[in-house]
Amino acid sequence: MDVDPMEYAEAKEDSAHAERAKSKLNTMVAVTVALLATFLGVCKVKDDNIVQAMQQSQAKSVSAWSTFHAKSTEAKLFQVSISQLRLAAETAPEPAKARALQDLSEFEKKLKEEGEEKQQWQEEAKKNDALYDKLNYRDDQFDLADTLSAIAISMLAVTALTGKRWMYFCALVPTGLAVLMGAAGLFGLSIHPDAITNLLSTCWLSLRDLW
Repeated sequence: MDVDPMEYAEAKEDSAHAERAKSKLNTMVAVTVALLATFLGVCKVKDDNIVQAMQQSQAKSVSAWSTFHAKSTEAKLFQVSISQLRLAAETAPEPAKARALQDLSEFEKKLKEEGEEKQQWQEEAKKNDALYDKLNYRDDQFDLADTLSAIAISMLAVTALTGKRWMYFCALVPTGLAVLMGAAGLFGLSIHPDAITNLLSTCWLSLRDLW
């Protein structure tokens, strides 16, 4: 059976075209993975700094709350002592009464000082708690960026193996979301992971219904 030269040429041309398309796709995949990995490296450095700041803030918060509770205990002891001194001042004879009133004045002054210091330590503890929550918000953004990046890189790896162009564009969805969450963590944008999680859940339910 004779081979048609035209069919052979067309088949060879189609094969060459397919090879060029696959090579181009693999280049796009490689560039995307390289850029994503570089971006993740920058995010990782910032995330590590945030985690360290969270640990410091938490330690300061625990210390401040401990001091606050200690001051509260001291204030209660002063209140008990003041009550006893008042009772002694009312029932004691004159020399002892004068001494009790003097001690009462000193204890009331110390109670006031303890109350002011207790308030300061409470404000300090609340400030550190607020800072911790703020930092944790950004840490959650970086965590989701890492998760989305892992999904994207896995999809890009499958794209390189299968040569399916449509899968590359599907992989760009988690890639874009990973970059969005990473940028939000880097620049302090108010984009919480819950919003992205809800979006992914909605997309998954829509795809499941289509299947």
